[in-house]
Amino acid sequence: MLELRPCCECCGTDLPPDSRAAMICSFECTFCADCATGTLSGRCPNCGGELLRRPVRPAEKLAKFPASVERKVKPQGCVA
Repeated sequence: MLELRPCCECCGTDLPPDSRAAMICSFECTFCADCATGTLSGRCPNCGGELLRRPVRPAEKLAKFPASVERKVKPQGCVA
């Protein structure tokens, strides 16, 4: 099950579980669409994997399977 991390690792932008702007790699590194498509050119800076839109968990499932609240943000941001 996906963690649904709460923010972009580059800029710290909030990415709630229903956000269609969240992008992830196969390791669930999480970025906003602006950082993923702009700064990162569609590639994860951690593993080099492809960044794709994160699926949205149905609201009725969030009570039983909540999203993560652990924020992971790179202090230096991301560089291309």
